Amino acid sequence: MSERHALTRRIRMWLVFFIVCLVLSGLTAFPLVTEVRWAEDLLKASASPVPEHLPALMEWITRVREGLDTIERDQPFMLYGTDWLAFAHLVIAVAFYGPYRDPVRNIWVIEFGMIACAGIIPLALICGPLRDIPFWWTVIDMSFGVFGVIPLLIVRRMIKRLEGLEGLEQTPAPPAAPVAASA
Repeated sequence: MSERHALTRRIRMWLVFFIVCLVLSGLTAFPLVTEVRWAEDLLKASASPVPEHLPALMEWITRVREGLDTIERDQPFMLYGTDWLAFAHLVIAVAFYGPYRDPVRNIWVIEFGMIACAGIIPLALICGPLRDIPFWWTVIDMSFGVFGVIPLLIVRRMIKRLEGLEGLEQTPAPPAAPVAASA
């Protein structure tokens, strides 16, 4: 297996991992109300140490569940926003098919993803306090940008190496130096 082929294969494996994470993240936004109810039930279970050892987490999950229950009961159209959030994740995942097919040509998608990951941090730091989100939860939100950028950095570095290999393959060999005739 050539180095170029091996590198392309590794790039594609990382991209599949990233795409799957985006799709799963998107799909989990659709049943948000149900998921939060399940999380609260799980955390309140008798075997769970969370209420005793992490009361702030338990209070936050209960507060979120109560808010979602109120929205679902009184203003269900508000949940349409999380449907669009889910859809956005799915659409962004589709965009990464471009680098899967042709990594060098579509490196801009990787760089776009890196910018989006970086943008999570100021968004969380600005909007978290405005929306009365606990700081520790804001840190969890920011971690999506930090952990999301890691595979993209790896892929970008590999694409740059692949680009270099392709450049070497396309560079014509220098012409042979003429041999001087000896008299």
